[in-house]
Amino acid sequence: QVQLVESGGGLVQAGGSLRLSCAASGRTFSRYHMAWFRQAPGKEREFVAAISRSGATYYADSVKGRFTISRDNAKNTVYLQMSSLMYEDTAVYYCAASAAWDARNPPGLPYDYWGQGTQVTVSS
Repeated sequence: QVQLVESGGGLVQAGGSLRLSCAASGRTFSRYHMAWFRQAPGKEREFVAAISRSGATYYADSVKGRFTISRDNAKNTVYLQMSSLMYEDTAVYYCAASAAWDARNPPGLPYDYWGQGTQVTVSS
C-alpha cells in the first residue's frame, strides 16, 4: 500500500512558476514509476508527466519544455517544477504511482495509487 500526498499548489500569475511535491509513504517508493495528472473544471483528467523508477521521463506535448518531473528516492518524493505557467494550466494536479512501466505509453499505465490532489490556479 502506498499513500500519496501532494502539496505546493496555489495561485500564481501567468508566466510564473510553482513546484509541486508528492510525498509517498512506505519503504517501497523506489519500486514505483510516478506520474502527474491534472483535471480542469469540466474537463477529463489528462496526463502531464511521468518518471520511471530509473529516472526516464515523459511529458505531454502541452507541457514539454515548461515542466520538469523529478524524484528523490531518499525522500520518497516526486516533484513537478512548473515554469512559464499559462491560464490553461489551471487544474487540480494529482500524483500517481504505477508498478508497471511501458516507455511506449506512460499515460496508459495502470496507476494503482493516487493522491488527493492540489489546486493550481494561474491568473491571466
